[in-house]
Amino acid sequence: MIRYLKHDQIDQDKWDACINASPNGLLYAFSWYLNMTAPGWHALVEGDYRSVMPLPRRRKWGIAYAYQPFFVQQLGIFSTLSLSEETTRSFVNAIPPEYRWVHLNLNTYNPLQPKEGEQLVKRINCELDLISPYEQLRKAYSNNTRRNLRKAENSGLFITHHGQPEVIIDAFRQNRGKQFRKFTDQDYLLLRHLVYSGIHRGLVNLRCAYTRENNFCAGIIFFKSRNKQIFLFSGATAEARQNAAMHLLVDDFIRQHAAQDLVLDFEGSSDANLARFYLGFGSKECVFLQIKINRLPGILKPMMNLLERVRGG
Repeated sequence: MIRYLKHDQIDQDKWDACINASPNGLLYAFSWYLNMTAPGWHALVEGDYRSVMPLPRRRKWGIAYAYQPFFVQQLGIFSTLSLSEETTRSFVNAIPPEYRWVHLNLNTYNPLQPKEGEQLVKRINCELDLISPYEQLRKAYSNNTRRNLRKAENSGLFITHHGQPEVIIDAFRQNRGKQFRKFTDQDYLLLRHLVYSGIHRGLVNLRCAYTRENNFCAGIIFFKSRNKQIFLFSGATAEARQNAAMHLLVDDFIRQHAAQDLVLDFEGSSDANLARFYLGFGSKECVFLQIKINRLPGILKPMMNLLERVRGG
């Protein structure tokens, strides 16, 4: 039986035990991460936390809705048992009618066929299995990636495996972030708190690239998620576009973690240029589903569609 639990009814120790024991368990679904990215989240729970589904919840204009938080690529159903389309459907059907608008990303282990009133959108994630030796992994790089690595290696860049998260975040804000307007000051503050919480838990792998003159030009923040390392966030200066610093940082990570039972999760991208960058390292595309349910009266549907566009969904 699937129960709907409000935030204060959730046993977060049992919740985390379920996520940890689930073959598809992800960083994003642990209670500490949800508490930061989706404060007050509710949930669907089957049995004694045998299978679970987080429901990030907000209210707008007096309407309750489920949404996909920033810095959370996938949620959906997590289970200690094997997952089937029947299980996914049971959980989706159990989302209470009070959620008049639902916009959630399921995870790659949640198969589903749409029914009337639902919209399913295929989203792409890029993943690279690091089990092979580095030399073999590098052979799978695209010609463009190898060319950029030679450029970076000849530019005199050097890499450190430490640094301040604020430097990476600020580099993004001052460059790509100026065209990426959906993040607010509060969102950047949340990101900073997430990273420091991850550092405190021993989950963050941070590396930065500097020029010969010791000037920062690029950095990446990786989060450990069981047998995955998630490329959660990056920032680069304008100079990094010329010296291919980001290519060097990713290659350095792959070199360090090659021949391990580990997956580098690039998180994918709807941006064609970023997708090309990730795939250039030999990563493979994996599909996950985004589900949209709009139970609003006709007059209100355009308002929530506008909110969705503002959030970049």
